[in-house]
Amino acid sequence: MKKINEAELWLLAGSQFLYGQEVLDAVAERAAEMADTFNASGHIPCKIVYKATVKTADGITNVIRAANADERCIGVVTWMHTFSPSKMWISGLLLLQKPYCHMHTQYNRGIPDREIDMNFMNLNQSAHGDREHGFIGARMRLPRKIAVGYWRDEALQKQLGSFARTCFGLDASRNLSVVRFGDNMRHVAVTEGDKVEAQIKFGWQVNTQPVGRLAEEVVRVADAEADELAAIYRERYRANTDDWDAVRYQAKEEIAIKRILESERAGAFSNTFEDLYGLEQLPGLATQRLMEQGYGYGGEGDWKTAALVHIVKMMTQGLTGGTSFMEDYTYDLTAGSELCLGAHMLEVCPSIAGDRPKIEVHPLGIGGKNPPARLVFEGKEGKAVLASLVDMGGRFRMIIHDIEAVRPVYEMPNLPVARVMWKPAPDLYTGAHAWILAGGAHHTVMSYDATADILLDLCEMLGIEAVHITADTTVENLKKELLFADIAWKIRF
Repeated sequence: MKKINEAELWLLAGSQFLYGQEVLDAVAERAAEMADTFNASGHIPCKIVYKATVKTADGITNVIRAANADERCIGVVTWMHTFSPSKMWISGLLLLQKPYCHMHTQYNRGIPDREIDMNFMNLNQSAHGDREHGFIGARMRLPRKIAVGYWRDEALQKQLGSFARTCFGLDASRNLSVVRFGDNMRHVAVTEGDKVEAQIKFGWQVNTQPVGRLAEEVVRVADAEADELAAIYRERYRANTDDWDAVRYQAKEEIAIKRILESERAGAFSNTFEDLYGLEQLPGLATQRLMEQGYGYGGEGDWKTAALVHIVKMMTQGLTGGTSFMEDYTYDLTAGSELCLGAHMLEVCPSIAGDRPKIEVHPLGIGGKNPPARLVFEGKEGKAVLASLVDMGGRFRMIIHDIEAVRPVYEMPNLPVARVMWKPAPDLYTGAHAWILAGGAHHTVMSYDATADILLDLCEMLGIEAVHITADTTVENLKKELLFADIAWKIRF
């Protein structure tokens, strides 16, 4: 898997020959200084590379072609220190295949009262240079991030950091393969979707591998390999079982699944308890461990959520909150303190654990296989988002929901699964109403690291619809938003 700290954002400063070489030299020095400051800030997870001060249409086109061809470059940031006539940018921007951020800032924080003169004015023209540049982005209807602020301030640096994470997610999407072990759960609607359109829109290659191949690969895993991995389990997690045969089998499944994913160069996978032919257990602990390593997962054949889990994990590399496959399970409807309990049969990523997970073995109750080993824990407290990607027929829609994870109000000693309790925004009843109204699935990506802004920017880059449920959401306004979106997307396509 690619590392976000090895990726690059290219910084392009815009100018022209009108101002003379001394001004152009100053622009280049200042843009390079900005890049160095950004890289030292700690707020941007990849490297900012100052590439050029572009002054002609040919120069712009050439550097954008280079950005398109460079695998390290995940996006382009532009800044007009002086006035760059925007017709020069048209041919280059028409070719741009990487995400685009228009950074609006200026070199000086304030205006030098005594020193300001026409030389200063000729050099420091961002206030109107960026407006000229902004027009061409609007005129060309280009999807773009606009980051505004002073370049030395944390606020602007964090905007660029958010943009960088979204760019890396888009890069991960465009290079993603998803392995489906078997089909999706029978008769279920929301886990279905147009795989051809998903490849056109997102870049995902979604292909099925027979469960029999996985079963054969499990058999090929040596006992010594399984024992070695089980020893790592003992060290990392709390053992709360005597059934180490079941645990070792999960180790074999983890090794086997990972071998297949690596052979297929895949970053995500799905399976279903309805198709476990040749397996002794549904992969539980194995799946949790693979998610912890950055692989995406979707239960019951949910390849869309599997892909999105991986993409969010790639976007949030280096952060410590955690991201997991999740499912709304049941509610606490106690008046005034309504909460949702999220869990799954087995497969919740330990990256969101609030304490050290326990290894336990219990019957599953469905699937007809041996009791599987799994990690049991309570999730962290804190702000998080839920995201669901659904196929609306003719377009994809991502529903994003702001939530607050809380300490579970019940002990639930007989519920042997990982679980999280949360309060949805603006409240459970309105939030659930809005989610259902928008067609959100029962499977989601839960992330303490990804912000709604990152996901909304990703939707814009991908060219898909986004619905954001917030503290200000009302059902009445959401109905209007969805109606207008239906009309707009029909016109657009």
